Amino acid sequence: MKTIALIGSTGSIGKQVCSVVRRHGEQFKIQSLVANSSAEAFLKQVWEFRPEYAALASEEEGKRIAGQIPQGVKFSYGKHAAEEGVNYGDVAFIAATGFAGLGYTLKAIERKKDIALANKETLVCGGELVMRKIREAGVNLMPVDSEHSALWQALHFRLNAPFRRLIITASGGPFYGYTREQLKTVTPSSALKHPTWQMGAKITIDSATLLNKGFEVIEAKWLYDAPLEKIHTVVQPESIIHSMVEFDDGGILAQMSYPTMELPIQLALTYPNRLDCGLQPLDFEKLGAIRFLPLERKNFPCFDLALTAAENGDNYPCALNAAGEIAVRAFLDGRISFLAIAETMEEVLSKTERLRPDSYDALLQTDRLARAMARTLTEK
Repeated sequence: MKTIALIGSTGSIGKQVCSVVRRHGEQFKIQSLVANSSAEAFLKQVWEFRPEYAALASEEEGKRIAGQIPQGVKFSYGKHAAEEGVNYGDVAFIAATGFAGLGYTLKAIERKKDIALANKETLVCGGELVMRKIREAGVNLMPVDSEHSALWQALHFRLNAPFRRLIITASGGPFYGYTREQLKTVTPSSALKHPTWQMGAKITIDSATLLNKGFEVIEAKWLYDAPLEKIHTVVQPESIIHSMVEFDDGGILAQMSYPTMELPIQLALTYPNRLDCGLQPLDFEKLGAIRFLPLERKNFPCFDLALTAAENGDNYPCALNAAGEIAVRAFLDGRISFLAIAETMEEVLSKTERLRPDSYDALLQTDRLARAMARTLTEK
């Protein structure tokens, strides 16, 4: 039986990890549960899975529910208590959102835990640092992002396999083909209506702006040691082909399924074995056309900014992520327009001072400064 430290248990990915554990209870056990502040959802999970350890990062919420934890479960709260969650289990499943995921990942590497990584920001912000520490520690990293799981599968579960080109697919989001005038009218409610995927609010907005796809290019650079010129992106509106790998002989392998996160989530825990995950088989006769459309960086400012940050290297992707988190929150709160998300990030990038991302402290400094700049811009 494989034991799991589930970090970020109450988010969209965390809940689906719980679903996988329910489906295959004889295969998996959640040994520690960590969440940020969603106390009620967290409590239900603790009562259901009875982990050895449970923690809330929010001290206020932790104090409020401390008396409601079942006997036999060690419970604590606060930032350091949450980080202790990675001490448990065979594998640390990092499903926490945002920059916080980087800290959890580095703690898990220190403890020589294998890592199922569902947090984009870990590699966007600290890819060079994280991959170096993973190599030094000799631990395994299993990508959970659907596109990177698809690439990983096509590469026979090897991060160091040879290839000619990585081809990352995008749905295009709800606004593919919109003009700038049309984008001026985009509201939070319309941006949250993704055409093919059900996800959390932040990543749904990032998918609408295509920032998410730029982040995946950065992830691919670090995961597969790929120069940017070997990473290609293409729009696949039906979200049936989740990514492809082209090899030196010209052959291409693609991973296909109806849109679901439970397949890559489960596979990160079971590989190289495959178990049933309740996924509907593809009905090719009814599927219809599978289209491929261009993803032009000049037409998508957030995607372009992500690629620019990747080209600049060092701490620029970290600054971009921080500005993006603040800008998206401001958009969802109705304080800035959809187009102002990219404008905010561009302004922050233009004022970011280059730092070598060779330590967590350097990345934390970049993150804090970029957030402060973005808050000032969005409050105007």
